[in-house]
Amino acid sequence: MKQSSAKSVFITGTLLLTIAGILTRIIGFFYRIFLSRTIGAEGLGIYQLISPVTALGFAVTAAGIQTSISKYVSTEMGHKNSAGAKLYLFIGLIISLLLSTLTGVFIYRYAPFLSLTWLGDERCIPLLKVLAFSFAPSCIHACINGYYYGIKKTAVPSLCQFVEQIARVGSVYLMYQINLSQGKTMTLTMTIWGLVLGEAASTLVSISIFGSFHGIRKQMKHFRTYTKNLMSMAVPLTANRVVLNLFSTFENVMLPNRLKLFGYTNSEALSVYGILTGMSMAIIMFPSVVTNSISVLLLPTISEAQSIGDDRLIHRTIRKTIQSCLLLGFICTAGFIITGKFIGNFLFGNALAGTFIVTLGWICPFLYLSSTLSSILHGLGSPGITFALNLIACAIRIFFVLFTVPVYGIKSYLSGILISQIVVALLAIFILNRKVSHTVEINQL
Repeated sequence: MKQSSAKSVFITGTLLLTIAGILTRIIGFFYRIFLSRTIGAEGLGIYQLISPVTALGFAVTAAGIQTSISKYVSTEMGHKNSAGAKLYLFIGLIISLLLSTLTGVFIYRYAPFLSLTWLGDERCIPLLKVLAFSFAPSCIHACINGYYYGIKKTAVPSLCQFVEQIARVGSVYLMYQINLSQGKTMTLTMTIWGLVLGEAASTLVSISIFGSFHGIRKQMKHFRTYTKNLMSMAVPLTANRVVLNLFSTFENVMLPNRLKLFGYTNSEALSVYGILTGMSMAIIMFPSVVTNSISVLLLPTISEAQSIGDDRLIHRTIRKTIQSCLLLGFICTAGFIITGKFIGNFLFGNALAGTFIVTLGWICPFLYLSSTLSSILHGLGSPGITFALNLIACAIRIFFVLFTVPVYGIKSYLSGILISQIVVALLAIFILNRKVSHTVEINQL
């Protein structure tokens, strides 16, 4: 009965997140089409250049803390301690707000330095200055979402995700219409203000729904212990994410530069980069809305199962996850191979985007599998393993960027993406098989 109830909660939560994700991705598709036709492929390339800064800022301020909140909240709820769960959220919010404020001030102050020496394009300066305002609201709703993931109530994160996208796209479109009425063109800065407004809207929704921290006062005597527990997981997770994002930033910044060595002009290199990351990858990542939803709930489910010693549930979850992701992945691969060129021309009016979609379609089974298995490893308390696997993937892609792209062009980078995903997926399966088998053997002694 208990297993049936847990399964029902998991399926319901996954469906809610998936529906919200699909709606968000659909809106995102139209947004990408809109951007591709207003700021062009080169503009998309510049826009995508700052995405590593966004990811790195989130890694520093909230990513590890959100995951830690989710894990420890699920553990406390497994012990029927809702006040303890709220205390973990309270501690995480304090730490995350402090980090986000410092990060925002740093990026705003050093935007010229970061743009010229790191991103290599002075047009990123105003974008980074606006982006600096996004981290504080982002960390607030990320932490609150982590709490709701932990208690397996995904309606709130789903609503926040949807509201964020609506506010983001709606505000950009409104600014575009105002500029159009004044005879002005779309600017890249508008897209970043849209991002900030989206984060703010999502934060307002999450705060209004959560309410208060009623009941945590009686748990304050455990404040130091809870902080130590939270940081014991958050610090290595954050460090891992920061290192990975630094590698990813290096990869993304170097790709246009290495394309220039292949023979492209600066404008052509940024255009190809924008087509790949802003158009084609958006299509390839669309089905991952399902696996992302599963991943979010796998962590607290595995964590709770481990806390009560339910090895059978862990083993069954891993097996079904592998089967489901491979099935979804191979279906998507077939679909992208057949329709990729049509999608590129129909949605973006760009033949190269269609070629990229067809080539990248082969990564789907391994891409979707990697994300879900990483979440299981986090739930089992092994963030170090996922860090090592992701680092291996980054190293493979960077190798292709540095040594093959200048000689063979962008297609060699696509091969590097495929090889990196295959290696990570196979290693994750091997490690989980060894880990689970070892746990079962110990419990049988």
